[in-house]
Amino acid sequence: MPTRFYPQSPTPPIESDTEFLTAFRDHEFDQHYPEHIREQSACHWTPMDVCQMAAQMLVEKPGTRVLDIGCGPGKFCAVGATTTLGHFTGVEQRSRLVKAARELLERLRITRAEIVHGNITTISFAAFDAFYLFNPFEENILPMLRIDHDVDMESRLYDDYTLHVQQQLELKPLGTRIVTYYGSCAEVPECYTCMKTAYDGTLKLWLKTRSHIEDAEEDAPPAPCRFPHLI
Repeated sequence: MPTRFYPQSPTPPIESDTEFLTAFRDHEFDQHYPEHIREQSACHWTPMDVCQMAAQMLVEKPGTRVLDIGCGPGKFCAVGATTTLGHFTGVEQRSRLVKAARELLERLRITRAEIVHGNITTISFAAFDAFYLFNPFEENILPMLRIDHDVDMESRLYDDYTLHVQQQLELKPLGTRIVTYYGSCAEVPECYTCMKTAYDGTLKLWLKTRSHIEDAEEDAPPAPCRFPHLI
């Protein structure tokens, strides 16, 4: 299963001026977080330039409601809300990350973003127009990706959460947008089409181009002939 490669060192080597500027911007932004969260930034939180591009892909018009599934300390929501005219909501299970995210939004006076402390299965997808996913569930099947031991991790949860998100996204209207960063993209239903990629294909924009009813009809066996004597 393809997934993001996480470097052993928290500070990966920088090979170009662009990477240097990006790393510097992230380092400056991450100073708003406690040290234990800053230390995990290179591996687990979306880089600022990726946040900005992903947010621009998702926000088609002012007021677009974006849900970040597994938002961590709220970095994507904070950047998205300050670089677009969308409204960003993050859902996160870990209370310490929720606390850090809310403190960040308050400190920077970011009003078009909020953080919900809870499980993705309790969130109404109907309240949102677009969705962002950065490997939200792969900790359950890949121990090397584990952030901490604050929440239970089980392989069955990967299947349960992935299926839940698939089912919810299938119900969204045509034209719904999803952006994924790294990961297997297993949460994205087949009724979505990848329309654009960036960052060597690790960032993907998906658009719902077919209804789940159409998919079901395509997969269904041919209906029996009502008049077999005419065949």
